[in-house]
Amino acid sequence: MIKKKWFFIVPPLIVLFIAIGTEVVMHLWNWLTPALFGWRLISFWQALGLLVLCRILFGGHGGHGFGGHGFRRRMHERWDKMTPEEREKFRQSWRGRCGGFEEPTGGTGAPV
Repeated sequence: MIKKKWFFIVPPLIVLFIAIGTEVVMHLWNWLTPALFGWRLISFWQALGLLVLCRILFGGHGGHGFGGHGFRRRMHERWDKMTPEEREKFRQSWRGRCGGFEEPTGGTGAPV
C-alpha cells in the first residue's frame, strides 16, 4: 500500500525538482552572461540541455566519477600490494604524464 503511494508521489517530485533546477539555471544564465560576456539569452530547453551536459561531463548526485565506486580504496589496495620496484616504476610512468609524483604521506604507504 505504501509503495503504491510512493509510485504516485516520487516521479512528480523528481520532475518538479528538475524543472526548478532548470528554471534556476536559465534565470542565472540570462541574468549574468549577457551582462558579463555579451552572450545571448537561453530558453528553458537550452538550460535543461546545459544541465544534462554538465551532468555528463562533471557527474554529481550519486558519487559517480573518479572518486566513486571504491576507486580510491582499490588504488590503496593495489599500492599496498606493489613491491618497491613496482612503486618506483609507477612513479616514473606518472612523472612522464603529470610532471611529478610526491612521496605518499599518511603512514599507510598508499598514495594520497
